Amino acid sequence: MLKPVKNADRSRDLYLDRSQRAAFIQAAAPDVAAFMKALATLPLRPGAMAALTVGDYNRKLKTLTVESDKANAGRRISLPATTAQIFADASRGKLPDAFMFTRDDCAQWEKYKWRGPVRDAAVTAGMPDGCSLYTLRHSVITDLVHAGADLLTVAQISGTSLRMIEQHYGHLRGNVAAAALEAVAL
Repeated sequence: MLKPVKNADRSRDLYLDRSQRAAFIQAAAPDVAAFMKALATLPLRPGAMAALTVGDYNRKLKTLTVESDKANAGRRISLPATTAQIFADASRGKLPDAFMFTRDDCAQWEKYKWRGPVRDAAVTAGMPDGCSLYTLRHSVITDLVHAGADLLTVAQISGTSLRMIEQHYGHLRGNVAAAALEAVAL
């Protein structure tokens, strides 16, 4: 069973809508932008995305196998065509053991290496203070929840627990509750 890590029980207060996420990515250098685009379409933890190899993507079935993540429990995710194309592009011309997303120097992305370029992109794009790769993850999870995806599926795709999804993502889009209440008003 997954247990939250220290400070993981805090609310996720920063949300970027799709246009903000696109601006954030567009402001980034090309190598980090490809990494960010993948994170803006699939809510993996940045470390899990960085650990993906070309062999983790099945081009024919359009599936992604996530072997390495905080929970250490592998999972297979079926990708829609637009998301699959991101992974097909990232894997093109690479050997199966090569990292899917790499820096310009072909090295694997690591926390201490992505922090600066991501911060630069956030400043350039005028993003709110504290905007990070995790902001992309949390925004995608929020959108999945409010698009009506069942919470268990969102938890499985995200590699987190159902409890964490329930506890942390509903508050970011209070307007959804207001719209639902308006729809049933007499």
